[in-house]
Amino acid sequence: MKRTKLVTLTTFAALALIWSAAAKDVLPQPQQAFQGKIGRTAKDSVPDFPKGVEAPKGAPNVLLILTDDVGFGASSTFGGPIPTPSFDRLAAEGLRYNDFNTTALCSPSRAALITGRNHHSCATGIVMEMATGYPGYNSLMPKSCATIARVLEGNGYSTAWFGKNHNVPDWQTSQAGPFDLWPTGLGFQYFYGFLGGDTDQWHPALFENTRPVLEPEHGDHNYILDHDLADHTINWMREQKAVAPQKPFFAYYAPGSAHAPHQAPKDWIAKFKGKFDQGWDKQREETLERQKKLGIVPANTKLTPRPSEIPAWDSLSSDQKRLYAHMMEVYAAALAYCDDQVGRVLNAVDDLGERDNTLVIFVQGDNGASAEGSLQGTTNEISRMLNGVTEDMPYLMSMIDKLGGPETFNHYPVGWAHAMNTPFQWTKQVASHFGGVRNGMVISWPKRIKHKGEVRTQFTHLIDVMPTILEAAGIQLPDEIDGAKQKPIEGTSMVYTFDDAQAKERHTTQYFELVGNRGVYSDGWMASTTPLRLPWITAAGVAPSPDDFKWELYHVAEDFSQANNVASKNREKLKQLQAAFDREAKKYNVYPLDSSFASRADPSIRPSLTRGRTEFTYYPGMVRIPEATAPDIKNKSYSITADVEIPTEGVSGVLVTQAGRFAGWGLLVLDGKPVFVHALSNQAQHKYRVASDQKLSPGKHTITFDFKYDGGGIGKGGTGILSVDGASVAKGRIDRTVGVRFSADETFDIGMDTGTPVIEDYADKMPFKFTGTIEKVSVRLGDDKLTPEAQKEMDENLAGRGMAE
Repeated sequence: MKRTKLVTLTTFAALALIWSAAAKDVLPQPQQAFQGKIGRTAKDSVPDFPKGVEAPKGAPNVLLILTDDVGFGASSTFGGPIPTPSFDRLAAEGLRYNDFNTTALCSPSRAALITGRNHHSCATGIVMEMATGYPGYNSLMPKSCATIARVLEGNGYSTAWFGKNHNVPDWQTSQAGPFDLWPTGLGFQYFYGFLGGDTDQWHPALFENTRPVLEPEHGDHNYILDHDLADHTINWMREQKAVAPQKPFFAYYAPGSAHAPHQAPKDWIAKFKGKFDQGWDKQREETLERQKKLGIVPANTKLTPRPSEIPAWDSLSSDQKRLYAHMMEVYAAALAYCDDQVGRVLNAVDDLGERDNTLVIFVQGDNGASAEGSLQGTTNEISRMLNGVTEDMPYLMSMIDKLGGPETFNHYPVGWAHAMNTPFQWTKQVASHFGGVRNGMVISWPKRIKHKGEVRTQFTHLIDVMPTILEAAGIQLPDEIDGAKQKPIEGTSMVYTFDDAQAKERHTTQYFELVGNRGVYSDGWMASTTPLRLPWITAAGVAPSPDDFKWELYHVAEDFSQANNVASKNREKLKQLQAAFDREAKKYNVYPLDSSFASRADPSIRPSLTRGRTEFTYYPGMVRIPEATAPDIKNKSYSITADVEIPTEGVSGVLVTQAGRFAGWGLLVLDGKPVFVHALSNQAQHKYRVASDQKLSPGKHTITFDFKYDGGGIGKGGTGILSVDGASVAKGRIDRTVGVRFSADETFDIGMDTGTPVIEDYADKMPFKFTGTIEKVSVRLGDDKLTPEAQKEMDENLAGRGMAE
């Protein structure tokens, strides 16, 4: 009997060792072997519960913060003009990294950040709305690139994501799923945020996990998204520590500011009045001087010249100076307010008593500052960039006091984007130069980092964040996760820099590529192609050949800002780096190179839930259907029919709508009368309506809007007829229609409007739910065919001129 017991325990011990070894190599970890004893009855048995997964002893909480479209020279922490005291605080407690690099665009940067692999390795060589059918670009992040959240979750962490996503394939963003590439399918146990490239701070298109959030944006005039995100983050952290104080958390906080629309509370905008009257040229000089005094850049750093295409500040008219300075005031307010909300999150960590053992990694911007606001800025990024709508100076001046509020979707001029990237060349979208890829980054971990307030100069990259977190937590990447063999981490942990400012650089080679712009860093040298498309010209015609790009060379170990092109003097070194780029490109799925931009946003080149369908039927309560999976009424004839029942006491509300005040359409009932509205933009002359002057009688009715498209190209006009029960009740012209895209974030809704109103008549009644009964709403699309000339126009200018958000 004793021998049997010995064998049994030895077997259990062996199994335990096998389990322990296997747990390190595979996620989810295999269930622990039973280590009790099973007899004939419970009386002669010993129970044993499998031990739950626990994080390594002493593993830190992790707070990963990522802002949006913030250049290297924007924040006060890196010498910029915008006060960011929360970022400053972390820098004083930790380390600033002045050679931290991104990918130059949103989705690619975010994929690289959370996977530790290069953006092409995880199928995100471009933003989701421009995905193409190649392994490096199809937007379908492979299971072999598990996220940092999945690894931490499998090793005993609580995990959550707050804010901007922009990593779900465009055709998978509806309630039809699939959901495996949504945050909750990538190891984040909780998600509260938005999926697209941008969203309106006042009327955000939010999701909680995978379900649309219809409130609180309606009815709360003080609502703003950044504050809401901070609230949710704070509440989640508090709950985790209240319920399981011993369990570390991983919170990914990605607010989406200061991407357009640049929006902030009025009192925050007022704080910056007059702060930018000196203009962008003087601002660049002032920023560089501060950067040198702070030790952020070497003392010999040169200010790269302003491109000739950007006007000198002194050449502007008084109205232009007033308008553009205020646009920058609004941007500054947006970033400063965002920083204030970060401060609230940090204070909550303090209040929980967790600050000492919380690793905070704060990446200030997913790319350089954005030049997508055009040379003059805009009140409506959607219609200007996506649909080619122009705004004249009198109109822009008339809207100056509304900038940053709910009636604008504003973006500042290129000159300010260039200034926010001081001292570098170029901007967002340009992966070949530091203006597109160099961002300020701070790491704070009081328990571990003792050299507080210092600057680290080693080359680092977004793909270095995941291995840094893993090393800090004492966790290794398993060989296999959820049945998929894992690609190796392609980044390098930055922990080696914590104790030694002079530590030898370990991330010695890194390629860069985006829409044909290429670069490669290697041991203090940077080879860069010369961009052939200005980043503010997003609707260029025929794309240049990748072979037409010329190459530049910079010895960045001595030339911090890439101010001195030495290609002609170092041809052999340039050839070495070009060969290095080719090796890296082949290794990481960069090929085939594609320098096209706008044409990639054509949805016909990606999978679709609507392709080939001409008839659609919807029912009450179906809301927040994204544009990629909604009926496409653009550039064609169509018919919309709503079967309704009108109550005796009167009726009003939305029958069906898509998008809103910046570009959208809707079939509504206003004061008992049916109305069709179409908004090309937020300008009054672009708000079209076909309205009946007859009230609907009580009872059942069929309301139909038939639109006959003129044809002849994209965004043309047409004639609409509104009818009730087969009888025409109104007829009207719509001179110009939305030809490319209605919105980056607003959606298709039945029975209410979940975003902004298409017309201001019901702005104070949002979500303007229909007060009668909707049986169903049907949409039928015509079979209009574009002429070859119009199709060429579509190919060259189509869909998503501004979707690189």
